[in-house]
Amino acid sequence: MSEPSCVGGTGCLPASAAGGTGCSSASVAAFLPDVLAAAAMLWAIAAIGLLAPTEQTMGHAQRILYVHVALAWCALAGFLCVALSGLGFLLRRDLAWDAWSQAAAELGWLACLLTLLTGSLWAHAAWNTWWTWDPRLAATLILWAIYSGWLIVRSGVDDPQRRARMGAVLAIVGAIDIPLVVMATRWFRTIHPAAPQMEPAMRAALWLSVAGFSAFFVILLVRRRAQLRLESRLAALESDTDP
Repeated sequence: MSEPSCVGGTGCLPASAAGGTGCSSASVAAFLPDVLAAAAMLWAIAAIGLLAPTEQTMGHAQRILYVHVALAWCALAGFLCVALSGLGFLLRRDLAWDAWSQAAAELGWLACLLTLLTGSLWAHAAWNTWWTWDPRLAATLILWAIYSGWLIVRSGVDDPQRRARMGAVLAIVGAIDIPLVVMATRWFRTIHPAAPQMEPAMRAALWLSVAGFSAFFVILLVRRRAQLRLESRLAALESDTDP
């Protein structure tokens, strides 16, 4: 029986009307990471809703914590990726590193914004206030502002090399805020919990949530980076064909 043949590396066509019934294993494998990331997210959601017991004081509102911590981790990891990719560009002058920076910054900006929003919801349930100038909250707000400034500054620069260079410098300088966010509860007086006591089931749900959100973040990062590289190649082809 004839095997299906792939055209252009983007899809599969049946080799004959009698034999071709599906896509090749290579095409299926290309989507396997997406399926695994989606499954990890579903496991995380199930753990938050079913595995974690209801907290006696806050009730179901406490479940926001599992999403909040996972998003905060993604926001911090995202900006660390921006800074390291920027350093890679400065060392190698390869725009492939800048594509990683751009993808990580876009996703990290969203994760940081959702961190602030979920933190505000949790704070209202726990402290009866939507916002307080707690050192960790303030440092997280600064991180979101750095993300925003990074994206805004780059959007006004057309030259790819200059844009990547500016973004790299801004990211490396802005990375100073990462240890402030992480260590704020230990370096400053704060009402933000550093390491709250949790039942084993709660802690397991928290780790599953962090793992699920991280997997989803990584697959979005990889897909967005690939999209940016394709956009760059398309722009180069269009410039070459212009009269």
